[in-house]
Amino acid sequence: MRVSTRGDYACRALLSLAIHAETACPTSVRDIAERTALPQPYLEQILLALKGAGLVKSKRGVGGGYILARPTSEIRLSDIISAVDGPITLGDFGAPHQNGACDHDGQCVLLAIWDLAGRHMREHLGAYTLADIASVANGDKAWPDADLPHSH
Repeated sequence: MRVSTRGDYACRALLSLAIHAETACPTSVRDIAERTALPQPYLEQILLALKGAGLVKSKRGVGGGYILARPTSEIRLSDIISAVDGPITLGDFGAPHQNGACDHDGQCVLLAIWDLAGRHMREHLGAYTLADIASVANGDKAWPDADLPHSH
């Protein structure tokens, strides 16, 4: 599975909002674009998708912009990526037979492995909240390594 550019940009944009979450004022798309060095027109599309998924709220007019719709501790990387890319999966290969029978040279074993790998990816990305990542970015938490974050 590849995290798409959209998924990466969406995570960067929301991480920027999380890092500045102490200011309750909405942040303009232009400010988010400047802080993240992301292209503003593309960012606008992504923020609309994130709004549709209920991850951000927008305010129009003077002083308008975007704010996180939920606390940073309740927004997971998996939520953000799913919102812009759809379900996190290795691919659409179908499901393995459950009864152990397999029609074509053991391919059900591979299907089970792809399914399991997709589940691991979902769990791994679901283990990181914006709060966790903002803490790392601010130097308050250790850099991620092979160990999963301990927010369970």
